Order: sequence, then C-alpha cells, then structure tokens
Amino acid sequence: LLSFFSLLFLICVSVSFHQLEEIKRLKEVHAAAQLKNLEDFLKINRISLRDSLAHTTGMIYRNLGKSGLRVSCVGLGTWVTFGGQITDDVAEEMTTLAYEKWPQSRRINDVRLNSTGLRASLDRLQLEYVDVVFANRPDPYTPIEETVRAMTYVINRGMALYWGTSRWNSMEIMEAYSVARQFNQIPPICEQAEYHMFQREKVEVQLPQLYHKIGIGAMTWSPLACGIISGKYRSGIPPSARASLKGYEWIKDKIMSEEGHREQLKLRELETFAQRLQCTLPQLAIAWCLRNDKVNSVLLGASRPAQLVENIRAIQVLPKITMSIAAEIDCILKNKPHCKKGSRFSKEH
Repeated sequence: LLSFFSLLFLICVSVSFHQLEEIKRLKEVHAAAQLKNLEDFLKINRISLRDSLAHTTGMIYRNLGKSGLRVSCVGLGTWVTFGGQITDDVAEEMTTLAYEKWPQSRRINDVRLNSTGLRASLDRLQLEYVDVVFANRPDPYTPIEETVRAMTYVINRGMALYWGTSRWNSMEIMEAYSVARQFNQIPPICEQAEYHMFQREKVEVQLPQLYHKIGIGAMTWSPLACGIISGKYRSGIPPSARASLKGYEWIKDKIMSEEGHREQLKLRELETFAQRLQCTLPQLAIAWCLRNDKVNSVLLGASRPAQLVENIRAIQVLPKITMSIAAEIDCILKNKPHCKKGSRFSKEH
C-alpha cells in the first residue's frame, strides 16, 4: 500500500512538473512573440531601442522630416483648451506635467509673423528661442515670398531654429520651398495637419510625396477628431464637451449628421477592438496615428492632467498594432486612401 501511494505521489509530481514546464515554455514563446513584434515595429519606424526610451516615460523621439531636429512623438496641443476651456491653474499643472514627460521639447505652435509678437511669446514662455515656429494658414493677401523672408529673418535673429507651415496645401508648401531655394532663404521643414481615423488623405498621400521630394515632415493634430473618437458623444453632447462651446457648433452638426452616425457605429466596433488590445479607445486612436512612420509627432489636446497621462500611454500600445491589426482597423474604417500615379498635388487644405 505504501509503495502504491509513493508511486501515485511520483506520478502526480511528474505531471505537475511537466505542466509547469509547459506553462513556462508557453510564456517564453509569448514573450518572444511580443519582443519580435516590438523589434519589427522599431525596425519599420527606423527607431533604435535606446532611442525609444527616455527617462521612465518610454517616450519615443523622431526626426522632424529630414531635418536633424529630434522631437517627441507626442506633444501637448493648447490651441483650444488653454485660455478658454480650462482654468489657468489646470493649464499650469498640465504644462508642468508635459515638461516632466518630455523635457527636451521647447516648441511653440503659432505666432504672428512680426518679430514683436514672437518676442512677446518668447517672453511669456521664458525662452530665448524655440525649436520650430509655425505659420498658421497662408495669408491670402501676402505673397508667399514675403512669408518665407519673414521666417528667414526670425531664424537669423536667433528666435527660432526652424520654421514650419500649418494647414497649408501641398502646392503652397512646394512654392515656399522653391522661393526659398531661389532667393537663398530658409525653407520650411514640416507641415502641421489634421490627422485621425476619419481624416487621412493629406497625411497618408500628399505629405509623403513632399517628404520624398523636399524632406517635409508631418506634425499632426486632433488625433481624436475634436473628441469624437473618444466615445464621449455616443449618448449625446455633454455640457462640458467642446461641441457645446460657442464657436464649435460645427462639431455638434457633424456628430448629428448622417456621416456622424456612421462614424459612431464604427467607433463601437473600434471600442470592442480596443478592449481586445487592453487599451482605451483614445489610446488606440493615438497609437494608430503614431504607427504611420511619416508622422513625426502627434499633438494631444487635453482638458485634465489625468486625460493627458492616459493619452501619453498610447505609446505603450504602439507595438501591439501590427500589420494584421492595422489591416483589421482598415476593414472597420473602410476609408483608406490610395495614391494615384501621376496625380497632381491637391489644392484643398
């Protein structure tokens, strides 16, 4: 009887040992697969593992276009929220948080083209210069040559290192580049463009052509489509949301439109998809933007510090968006643009 129980114990121990070994093996296979996905992602985006880590945030840095300027893959956008939607205390808290997360960044988004306005902005920022100054929308009453000359003056005076365009179309950017080369001025290095799951044409088709021709980079804004992709409008318009603000009635009209209803249906599918990847819908949307290797930096809009922290964590979702995952997302969106051979640059913004 004793021998029987000893044999039974040995069999049980053997089975348990083999089970543990199999579990260990499966974990190693899973870890190896995750590492392979990460390596493939870094290789596709031309990022070294060392460069992908900064401090403890896991921040990724990329070159802005073909320039030597390295920028964080996400930045804090303040166009709408600061000075209107949030209090000064919250704005200060989020700015402090942003500096802690990516301390190397010192960009300013949009200023007027006179040196007095830029100097005033630098004084408020307590900076001697910024890395990039942007010309927001081309002035229809000013020749592009004068804009290029003004930006060259700003850079030569040491107030900025580079300049970029914002909401310019491809032909205007190309003209600015040509004028700069013709008159020995400084050309722009990047374009700021709207880019999200429902707005893809310019960033995925037009800007890559400019990148290959003249080295223009892409800094994108509104990854959540003014909050639409966050999912907060699925049950109506919250009173504190941007769509309820004065001057933003167009967002409400868009949400209530037939196209808006179709987008909400897609967002429900994407929300289920995000749960599969163990992330939030906003994190999935931001990581989807960052997966585009021609996108150098994505500007995040946030009205709360916690929201900003959550959105920054989209960086951790990046390795999960493999080619097959991206293809599944495209099947849900059904709006992937196609580059037509021999097509001329669009005149649309």
